[in-house]
Amino acid sequence: MTSLHQMPFGAEATPNGIRFSLWAPDARRIQLQVDDADPIDVAADDDGFARVIVEGVGAGARYSWTIDERAGIPDPVSRFQPDGVFGPSLVTDPTAFPWRDQAWTGRPWDEAVVYEAHVGAATSAGTFDALTERLDAIADLGVTVIELMPIAECPGAHNWGYDGVLPFAPNSAYGAPDDLKRLIDEAHQRGLSVILDVVYNHFGPSGNFLPLYAQSFFTDRHQTPWGAAIDFDATHRRAVRDFVIHNALYWIEEFHFDGLRLDAVHAIKDDSDTHVLTEIAESARKVAGSRRVHLVLENEHNAASWLTRTEDGRPRLYDAQWNDDIHHCWHVLLTGEREGYYEDFADAPLKRLARCLTEGFAYQGEPSLHAGGRSRGESSGHLPPQAFVSFLQNHDQVGNRAMGERLSALCDAQRLETAHAMLLLAPQTPMLFMGEEWSASTPFQFFVDFSDDPDLSRAVREGRQREFARFAAFADEKLATKIPDPTAPATFQASVLRWEERVRAPFADKLAQMRELLSLRHSHVVPLAKSGILEATSHVDESGALDALWSFADGALQFQAYFGDGEREVELASGHEILWSSPRLSIHGAKIKLQAWTAMISKGPARGAA
Repeated sequence: MTSLHQMPFGAEATPNGIRFSLWAPDARRIQLQVDDADPIDVAADDDGFARVIVEGVGAGARYSWTIDERAGIPDPVSRFQPDGVFGPSLVTDPTAFPWRDQAWTGRPWDEAVVYEAHVGAATSAGTFDALTERLDAIADLGVTVIELMPIAECPGAHNWGYDGVLPFAPNSAYGAPDDLKRLIDEAHQRGLSVILDVVYNHFGPSGNFLPLYAQSFFTDRHQTPWGAAIDFDATHRRAVRDFVIHNALYWIEEFHFDGLRLDAVHAIKDDSDTHVLTEIAESARKVAGSRRVHLVLENEHNAASWLTRTEDGRPRLYDAQWNDDIHHCWHVLLTGEREGYYEDFADAPLKRLARCLTEGFAYQGEPSLHAGGRSRGESSGHLPPQAFVSFLQNHDQVGNRAMGERLSALCDAQRLETAHAMLLLAPQTPMLFMGEEWSASTPFQFFVDFSDDPDLSRAVREGRQREFARFAAFADEKLATKIPDPTAPATFQASVLRWEERVRAPFADKLAQMRELLSLRHSHVVPLAKSGILEATSHVDESGALDALWSFADGALQFQAYFGDGEREVELASGHEILWSSPRLSIHGAKIKLQAWTAMISKGPARGAA
């Protein structure tokens, strides 16, 4: 079995040779350089495409474009950049990899337990092959979906991935395209799905050559936090839209990814009759055919309309959204922090948590203090729990802290155990951040490598310090200097996981807890969730008690937790069995005494069952 996604641009094999195609509507003169041969002049057609077929060229050839006398420009649709962003592109043979996953059709989203990983920091080697060697441990944990942070080629040896500028080229620092395919193929052999974080809202600040020859790829009509927006809604939008849509299909078809996580879609501006997000979703599901492909959003606006279901419960467009709201509730409860966007949750974190557990978003149109009083969100209570990806940690919420501390460094271990139980045994789709399963000792800090551009490196360092100057802990300039330098190699190295600590106390004990919780999830919670949600209710009282109840077609799930002082007596519902309880609970028949930061999770019969 081989796989190839054909595109109208880039370098692809034809019966007569390799066809090279570049969209360069603003270029006056275009030349193609292949290996050491003489440059080839290529004329652009009326649509701005420069195309030429070159005989006698095959996989392994290196090529670049010269635009208006500027030489050495890589193909924006390069499949591989062996020497990085500023080197030549490489002609590859996508059909050469011997896939073994012919029988793989993917796993249902109802079963999803997501594991977010950064390829470069997940292992000491920081490669696709090294992560492949960890697949057994990840599968043994009870995870079903690996979500890779962005892997598009970007400058330097290490980067979070959101500075990508060549979105079709797997980052050469991690290995070759076939190494990535091997990772995915091996994951499928172990029953693991793999989805990819993709960035369609901006390009990175270094190594993006598109403005030199395709200025109309971008527009000043819309602005994003990173500058001019990608122009999805102009008269020439087909070329720009095709670039992004083919990228999504390329990862799914050519690399067998099981889905995509679309970064910050609130920053994707499109006034077209058909939004580009709609076209991406419809195209991806069409190309996947009978394969299960899952599409997940990050959307600060809590736009529930992207998550609607068909009458038979299937997603119309997108399966789920990262639910930052539930993270923020938990973080305020666990740490007491109230600055920044946490101010929106500081007034009633427990009530907002209860709403997240049973309705999805905490903010469903209410005014946001952090957003200057603007309303945020749409009604989400009609959506199934699986439409929301819940988490206590992710790359943003850890790495965007000044010091990159994990929750295990910020709160009591017993409180964290209670929060993890409620995360992993709730019907929403849970996500863990790499190393969270053993409370890894390593932080995850913000790191980049712009060593080829000292001015940009300095700007990033200074910007990082300015970002935290408004926080009380770093108002003093001397304290601000303690913030790790994101451009220093040591900052990246500090963030690399130490897998060897998993077998030592207390890490091994935490890992055992997480495995047990995920085993309970797959045995009890997943079957209930699959049967279909009927109703979800919650109650919070002023003492700090939370009671959440989900009624499914095949049974009920109940959370009873206490976050106040002293103790609180609750009663186990008739016909319920305890799935999990905090170690310090006092149980006397149906009477249970909850201490501060303890919980009980029980399962019972379906509504109306005898």
